[in-house]
Amino acid sequence: MSKVEITITTPAQALKDAASVWRRIEAGDETIVPTISFGSPSELFAAITDRRLELLRHVASHNALNIHQLAQALGRDYKNVHTDVKALEELGLLERTAGKLVVPFDEIDIRVALREAA
Repeated sequence: MSKVEITITTPAQALKDAASVWRRIEAGDETIVPTISFGSPSELFAAITDRRLELLRHVASHNALNIHQLAQALGRDYKNVHTDVKALEELGLLERTAGKLVVPFDEIDIRVALREAA
């Protein structure tokens, strides 16, 4: 199962995490989970709204839709769905393959650390 991890973290911790991933890549580690980090819960919830999560779930269950088909299936305005699709593409949570939308992950894991890693 492929997954992406979403975290809420500080800029300092994000730099530490990036350095750690870099070292693991250089060492040949192929078990790295893709991660998207946000600086606050409000940033996360602004980027991944209820409607965008519903959109992701629908595309994951009904692969090979275009934006027009997706808007119709969700009963939403085309322009709003297009805006949501662009935002999710920028995050890497949605991709286009031959003009059709696909979700490249089976699972989104949201993690919030209460203490900074050592």
